[in-house]
Amino acid sequence: MSITPKDVEHVARLARLELSDSEKDQFTDQLNAILKYAEKLNGLDTENVEPTSHVLPITNVMRADEKRPSLPIEKVLLNAPDEEDGQFKVPAVLE
Repeated sequence: MSITPKDVEHVARLARLELSDSEKDQFTDQLNAILKYAEKLNGLDTENVEPTSHVLPITNVMRADEKRPSLPIEKVLLNAPDEEDGQFKVPAVLE
């Protein structure tokens, strides 16, 4: 497969880009070089290569959830600027 200047013009029009003739030629050459390299990669034997989503193994760094007793509500509300019925009372943000 090869990219033509007409293909570059079409993509530029879709992207609403105005390209000069030298830019069209430059992009045509660059895109063809990319495709040539991709074809080279297609020749690699990847039969025994396991697909990965990350280069390095990733493990969850979060600790496991475990049920623990929480602070008593009285202690939680000690530093609250305002409290009502065992809840933080804040100014209304909606009218």
